[in-house]
Amino acid sequence: MSPACFLTARALEQIKNDVAYSDNPVKVIGISAGVSYGALGSTHHSLHDYAVLRAINNIIVVAPADNFETEQAIKLASKTNQPVYLRFGKKPMPLLKEENDDVFEFGKGRIITEGNDVAIIATGETVYPALQAAKKLKEQNIAATVVSMHTIKPLDTSLLAGLTNKCKAIVTVEEHSVNGGLGEAVASWLLQNCLKTEGAKSPSFGGVWGGLFRIMGIPDEYTVTGSQQDIFNHYGINEKGIADLVLGLLK
Repeated sequence: MSPACFLTARALEQIKNDVAYSDNPVKVIGISAGVSYGALGSTHHSLHDYAVLRAINNIIVVAPADNFETEQAIKLASKTNQPVYLRFGKKPMPLLKEENDDVFEFGKGRIITEGNDVAIIATGETVYPALQAAKKLKEQNIAATVVSMHTIKPLDTSLLAGLTNKCKAIVTVEEHSVNGGLGEAVASWLLQNCLKTEGAKSPSFGGVWGGLFRIMGIPDEYTVTGSQQDIFNHYGINEKGIADLVLGLLK
């Protein structure tokens, strides 16, 4: 266990060779991930871990979103005879559901709310603002499916396929660089399997897939310094920013 920014950079060779390649069932735990150490600046931001670990064979990558997912992930990891990377933030997170009767499995996304207009697929600490955005969108008669895609690798491709059949647009949200993370994993799978959202199949959208898919995360630039919430607000990773992005897609 170590701060994620150092664990998946300084120890990357050990994770690759001694853990994954050697098939040792080690549980690698990254704490204070993403921009949890916001005020300490880019040296302490972990915005690369999904990208580098997705490129390594034989490791499960998990980012729980609340206490329920965290407890379940720890229990399941302890029983899993395979390398696992568990990514945790720093601040306490509210429960996403009052009744936590979901079956938690690695590689299976957790549906928090259901709707047919847009799918907001988030992971880790970005799931809660995605849920708040869905509530805001509901006030404008836009029904959103919110998914906690707690497992970045392996990705729940069955769930993705189902979402394309019922939703007009897909938005991914992550506390990670827009390069190499959840959004690119989702986009790559959908494009390579020639899957479009319902909205993209409508003549009014011109059949253009790209107009109905957006990746929300930290852009490829020098990241601003501030608290985690300051950084989220700056890049629109909050209730208003996510809702505004969805409204723009569905115009």
